[in-house]
Parts: sequence; C-alpha cells; structure tokens
Amino acid sequence: MPELPEVETVRRGLQPAMEGARIVRVETRRPDLRFPFPERFAERLEGRRIISLGRRAKYLTAHIEDAPVLICHLGMSGSFRVETDDQALLPGDFHHERPKAAAHDHVVFHLEPSKGEPTRIIFNDPRRFGFMLFAENGAEHPMLAGLGVEPTGNALDGKLLAELFRDRRSPLKAALLDQRLIAGLGNIYVSEALWRAGLSPLRIAGTIAKPGKKAAEASERLASSIRSVIADAIEAGGSSLRDYVHADGSLGYFQHSFSVYDCEGEPCRTPGCKGHIERIVQSGRSTFYCPRCQR
Repeated sequence: MPELPEVETVRRGLQPAMEGARIVRVETRRPDLRFPFPERFAERLEGRRIISLGRRAKYLTAHIEDAPVLICHLGMSGSFRVETDDQALLPGDFHHERPKAAAHDHVVFHLEPSKGEPTRIIFNDPRRFGFMLFAENGAEHPMLAGLGVEPTGNALDGKLLAELFRDRRSPLKAALLDQRLIAGLGNIYVSEALWRAGLSPLRIAGTIAKPGKKAAEASERLASSIRSVIADAIEAGGSSLRDYVHADGSLGYFQHSFSVYDCEGEPCRTPGCKGHIERIVQSGRSTFYCPRCQR
C-alpha cells in the first residue's frame, strides 16, 4: 500500500493540473470503489473550482469552492494519470508495468484549467481498495480524526517522541506504526528509519522515554531519522513497489536506496558493522533490520 512519500508525490504531480481548474464534469463508471460514492457525488463537484490539493497522512484532500472537502485514498493499486486530447502524460522508465486496462478507469474528472487545454484526471484502481469520500461542512472526516503528528516537519522531535512513547510496552516498530501517534508512517520507512537510528524494532518503545542522556539521545536520533528518511523518499519520488505510480505515470526509485527493507541476507551498510540484514515477522508484517548494530 502506498505510504506517505508516495501519496505526497502523487499530490505534487496532480497539483499543477488541478489547482485552480474548474470541474466541468465527473464520470463515475461504477457505483462504488472500496465504499459507495457519496450521494450526488458528481453533482456536488461539477461547475466548481479546485482551490487546493492537500495531504493528511496517507490521504489526499481536495479543497473545492462551495463543496465539501474531497478525501481520496489510493488503496493498494490506485493511481491517477493526467491526460489531454493530445497526450497522456506517461513519461519515465517503468520498473513495474502500470495498469492500463480502461476497465479499471473508475473515475474521470474533466477539468477546464485557468490556462491551457482541457484536462482529464483519471483514477485507475484494479483492486478497488481505494475510495473517494466527502468531509461534510468542512468538518474533519472520521477517517482523519485522531490521526497523530505528521512526520514531515520539525514538530516531530525527540522530546515529542518520548512523550508519545512514555510507558508503552509495545515493540518500537509497532509504536511507530500506530497512526494515532504518528500519521502516515508505514512498514517500509519505519524499517529504514530504525536502521538509520541504530535502534532495534524489537526494543520496547518506552525505553526511549526513560530519564537520562542515553534515552534522550536515542529519541532525538530516531526523530531525526524519521524526518530524513521521509524527506529523502519524497525527493526521490517514493518507492516503486507493486502498483504505485506517480501522477504522470512514472515510478519512484527510492527503493534502489533501501538499506534494510527487502535486503535479507545482505551485508549491513552501517560503516564498520560486519552484520547482515535479517527478516523477522512482527504482527504479520515483515521487518528487516541488522541485529548487530541496531540495539
């Protein structure tokens, strides 16, 4: 499933085509995706201008004049592409073949931009785990309520991590994946951040909240690693796992920089470490780490 960097990359890819454009027509080619479309979905969007595109955790948000906030989730295989009458914007080298079957083009937004020719934004989702819902009357949708701090800014520091994890007995990786604490972190980038911080995914989360210099250093190191791995992944365009593609059809390449994720058996890249990456299963999900240098 796409993680925060993938969703942010999609947002940035859609932004030039969508922000400021007027929604002329909306096609829904089936009654539902993961959930049924909201009542009068197309009618409530047509004729209105898109003010801005945002992101909260792994959700895309579209703020539209005189309409509810549109919330989109890519699910496991959802992707957007941008088309005009002259071309479909599909540049880039493909690491995995992207879905092309028109049968999986479930939603089409016909846009009239402030400049340039008419544009179509097409949502393709073979597995239909994605969804589009409204946050009514500007209120926060239940799916967004209760989400924790975003890991992309300086608000996430060692002091905040210590407060979030104080007295928690769960493994450190499980605590990092708790969306009520930190919003948008997923399996891939948590493994990478823990390796950068030199912390074991098996370590009890509350240990980085204990009094003393060592715990404070560990919490600050982890916060810095989370921010940096997310920033690096966004800059590289996300990870090209499974069906994920950018808005222009190209794929991300951060996976070529993975240090531990899916690197089972490979030598650890930490300078001076002679360990090897191991794979374990935590809560039914693969965890990759170096037991020699991650403590």
